[in-house]
Amino acid sequence: MEYILGINQTELERLEFQHLVWKDVTDNFLDRIQIQKGWKCLDVGAGPGFVSVDLRKLAGDEGEVTALEPSELYLNHFKEISDKNNWQNVKFLQGNLEDISLENEYYDMIYLRWVIDFVPEPENFLLKLLSALKKGGVIAIQDYAYEGIALFPKGGAFDNIADAVRAYWRAGGGDPYFTVKIPSIFRKNSVELVEFKPVSLAGDRDSGVIEWAHRFFMVHLQLMADKKVISQKEADSFLEDWLDHRNKPDTIFFSPVVVELIGRKKFLY
Repeated sequence: MEYILGINQTELERLEFQHLVWKDVTDNFLDRIQIQKGWKCLDVGAGPGFVSVDLRKLAGDEGEVTALEPSELYLNHFKEISDKNNWQNVKFLQGNLEDISLENEYYDMIYLRWVIDFVPEPENFLLKLLSALKKGGVIAIQDYAYEGIALFPKGGAFDNIADAVRAYWRAGGGDPYFTVKIPSIFRKNSVELVEFKPVSLAGDRDSGVIEWAHRFFMVHLQLMADKKVISQKEADSFLEDWLDHRNKPDTIFFSPVVVELIGRKKFLY
């Protein structure tokens, strides 16, 4: 699976900033899961390991964290953090989930953030993870239901940005609405839906969330045009409208909806 947003130092830095902007949301989510000391945790699509670090802290020295990540660049970033801290209970799996064998019913908790909407066969992807989850274990997902993104005042080209981004995801084989299909898959596979919660961030032109969006659109609007997902004229119009709003004091930006899902694998006798 190709990571549509790219694998390079610039994207790593964008991911780090993204993690900081969404950290309170993610921390609150992990708090609700109530990860216990000694748990074996799998971070799927771990990237540079920003959440893996948090999982390792929650699981403690007696627990275990496995970072599964296709990119050598990103995985090495987390390896350097792990080595610096002399952590002995961290494992690294480089590759795509589709090509890696996971031990059956091994993990107490499996975590994914901004992963499952981007994979070509997300239901098969999810079912493989459920097989690796212990009975009574938790699967925790944060990903888009790509609605809600908005830039105010309205009336410009950016009003149509959601359609462009959804087309971008689909061009890479992803599904920008897969999260809304997960509860049905849970029901069919003996997983209790513990939580299904939408989250959105909003802020003015000086906020972290608008800077997060700015770093994305400044790179990826042109990539959308290069991939023929949108025309060059559309990309230029989106960018012009975006930059115009960035210079106005009354601008408000809403992020797309991120769905937080918690599922618990049932005990069957």
